[in-house]
Amino acid sequence: MHILIADDDEDDRTFFSEAMMELKMNNKLTLFNDGKDLMDYLSCPDIVMPHILFLDLNMPYMSGFECLKEIRADDRFKDVSIAIYSTSSSEKDIEDTFVEGANIYIKKPNDFSNLKKVIKEVVNINWQFHSSGLNKETFFFSI
Repeated sequence: MHILIADDDEDDRTFFSEAMMELKMNNKLTLFNDGKDLMDYLSCPDIVMPHILFLDLNMPYMSGFECLKEIRADDRFKDVSIAIYSTSSSEKDIEDTFVEGANIYIKKPNDFSNLKKVIKEVVNINWQFHSSGLNKETFFFSI
C-alpha cells in the first residue's frame, strides 16, 4: 500500500513515520512538508498512485482544505482515500471536509500508542466499503 502524509509539523511527520515502522506495516510512506509540495508531486504524470493520503488542514502555502478540493476535482484521484489528519475538532472543519469529499476525519492523537492504534485501524479499513457507504456517523474517527 502506498501512503502519503502532508503535514507541516516535522514532529508529527516523524512520529507518524516511527509509528508505521513500529507497526511493521509493509507499506510505502511518502512524506510532504506542505500542501504545495504534495500537489507538485501529485501533478507529475508518472507517480505511483497513493492508496491513502493523510492530510493536515493547517499548512503554509496551500492548506489541506485547498488540497482536498483540488484533488477531488481531478478524476485521476477518485479512488484515493483521503484521511483528514488534524489537531482541529471544529464542527465547521469536519463538515467542510466531509462535503468536499474526504473519506474520514481523524483528530491527531496526543500520544504515541494512540497514534499507532489510529494508523493501524485506518490503514486496515475496508476502503471500498467505507467510501461507498460514506456518512457523517462513520466520517469522524475516534479511538
